[in-house]
Amino acid sequence: MHVDRDVVLLITHSGDYFTIDRVAEAVSKRGAQPFRLDTDKFPMTVQIEANFSNSGSNHKLEYGTRSLNTEQVQAVWMRRIWQPDLGKELAPQFQAACSSESLAVLDGFWDSLRGATWVDDLQRISASENKLRQLRIASEVGLVIPWTIVTNNPQQTREFFREVKGKMVAKLLRPLSYGMQASSFFMYTSAVKEEDLLDAETLRYCPVVFQEQIPKQLELRAVYVNGNLFVGALDASEYAASTQDWRHGTKEALTWQPYQLPDKLIRCLDAFMARFGLIFGAFDFIKTPSGEYVFLEINPTGEWGMLERDLDYPIADAIADALLSQNPKQNALT
Repeated sequence: MHVDRDVVLLITHSGDYFTIDRVAEAVSKRGAQPFRLDTDKFPMTVQIEANFSNSGSNHKLEYGTRSLNTEQVQAVWMRRIWQPDLGKELAPQFQAACSSESLAVLDGFWDSLRGATWVDDLQRISASENKLRQLRIASEVGLVIPWTIVTNNPQQTREFFREVKGKMVAKLLRPLSYGMQASSFFMYTSAVKEEDLLDAETLRYCPVVFQEQIPKQLELRAVYVNGNLFVGALDASEYAASTQDWRHGTKEALTWQPYQLPDKLIRCLDAFMARFGLIFGAFDFIKTPSGEYVFLEINPTGEWGMLERDLDYPIADAIADALLSQNPKQNALT
């Protein structure tokens, strides 16, 4: 029996908004069928059935009034994968095991979609999320990076603080929050003061990333989609000088402006994306008062809704085009 492969699966969670709706609308305009999968609703609301035999395998999914067979899926947008919401009725001692097993079943479901076009492939996303690998690759393709140490050694931390003349920030390797609005539990990139080093012995519980503090003229979010670039700029003087992370500024203070990166820098971004084999990525840069562009990080599933909303950039359209293109500009992971 012939099955139309006209479904674009949008992987997200039930609290997601704006960007997911814009991509769904853009996919629909191109004649495909968007199917939103809220991963936090599995297994309580979403049902998955997988059948395996020597004659083949088959995966089915039901969510609300909609159902799909993975044979229908042409493309997949990996927006977010969320922890299962198992409610409060399940005894606490079973929560971890049920959550782990549910995520393992989802892994098998993703494998059944290996023939679809992914933006982006989960293994490529996972590899590119390592921020230390990001710094290495960024330097290798010609981007300027901050002087960085990662350590759980208190003495090394104090020495680095002296070497950068007290201009030092601390940050995380892994995000604790996702979306256009951060959760209440979030560690922003923060300036380190000398009195903070009095607690440096606590590093033995967890290593920390320390970087030289880069002077800011502008903070840039550069959203890369299949060779297209959409850049927003924030004037660093618009929020408190003590704030090292634009996400910590007040909503009213953040005025995004359109920005054009120099061609030489764009070529470096092309090379960076090629090294990771990514179609999509959200880069963060600082432009210093002397005009230098300093790479901070890339988020392979990063936020871009504020740029489309405030600057009218067609990012959702670019993502839909990449999803429905037969030959997205994806390269081998190295």
